Amino acid sequence: MIALSLFLKAVELLLFIYLAMATIYIAIFGFASVFSRKKNTSSSVRFRKIAVLIPGYKEDRVIVDVAEDALLQDYPCEKYEVIVIADSFKKETLDALKALPIKVVEVVFEISKKSKALNKCMEVIGDDYDIVVILDADNIMAHDVLTKINNSFDLGFQAVQGHRMAKNTNTNFAILDAISEEINNNIFRKGHRILGLSSALIGSGMGIDYKLFKETMATVDSVGEDKEVEMKLLKQGYKIEYLDDAKVFDEKTSRSDVFVNQRRRWIAAQLEFFRRYFFDGLWNLLRHGNFDFFDKVLQMVQPPRILLAGTLFIFSLTSVITYSFNIQYVRDLFLLDYRFWSLLFSITLVTLLISTPRKFYNLTNLKAMLSVPHGFLLMIKSLLKIKGASKRFIHTTHDHVEKPNKK
Repeated sequence: MIALSLFLKAVELLLFIYLAMATIYIAIFGFASVFSRKKNTSSSVRFRKIAVLIPGYKEDRVIVDVAEDALLQDYPCEKYEVIVIADSFKKETLDALKALPIKVVEVVFEISKKSKALNKCMEVIGDDYDIVVILDADNIMAHDVLTKINNSFDLGFQAVQGHRMAKNTNTNFAILDAISEEINNNIFRKGHRILGLSSALIGSGMGIDYKLFKETMATVDSVGEDKEVEMKLLKQGYKIEYLDDAKVFDEKTSRSDVFVNQRRRWIAAQLEFFRRYFFDGLWNLLRHGNFDFFDKVLQMVQPPRILLAGTLFIFSLTSVITYSFNIQYVRDLFLLDYRFWSLLFSITLVTLLISTPRKFYNLTNLKAMLSVPHGFLLMIKSLLKIKGASKRFIHTTHDHVEKPNKK
């Protein structure tokens, strides 16, 4: 019994330290995101040539509408080109795309990956571009996104992340996914920039110097290509900007099976990059003072916010029950009482609340929050199924064709 108690106390202490570090991390940047940033209102006198790359795999339902909408930017039409990278599209979809004033690059791979599609496309289209903007096959841009990205390059940035936000909130899961993305925008993008660190990249709605992106992508062959590109840019000392007002609308997950597949891919990729880059990040911090790079490595081992909150809630509730009912034999097995766990849960809850935009505070979204326990269980399921997920392509299906309100 003594040995069991010592073992449980050691596990509890290690878990508490990990969750405490995760809580403090998101609290720092979550509270920072409350403050406003000074916006750049200057207009560029140089219009850089932009390649808008839209890779898609079997995205026949949404790709034509997305390509048509991408042509509606307020940026000079001769200074940007929309290029669809078509992997496994139907003939009628290809014919519809080729009827538009865009480029279509068809690709075929034995094993499809977004990184392969992007590399092949840039090999085909050449180097006559200054900026590459990456969209997912379901993304819709506000009309001024390219202009705002171009203006950021005037300030010296070589990599810029736009504000990706929900295209749809048609189901409870879509609402939760939309809220989750906005929380991440505030913590990992806005909050980071306010404190002088780089924004995190998301994989779409981002603009990067074309030559820099092409050279970096040539060294990437993973299913988490956006995170690997981000790691490599930060290691080289580039600062990544975040444009809170450059809106890119993204389809949110409506089905539980898609949610599980999507999250297992993300979690697996993060853990793989943490394993691969931890010592490199620590060395660059100690040797070169590159805190941006090391901070990104720490992000890779952050638990998803719903897992963090759910785990802390369970530990807090359990410890409160054992304390309230004075279940002594259970209390003797553990080291920390309810006050420690309740404090972490309270800080996490407040951080998530202040990081959620006020527009989500309504009765409909409050009802959707009843699905949080289900989401927590699905995250556990995703965590249990991550084996091999970082090694193979897992496709997320998109089918929401309704146009978002771009205001």
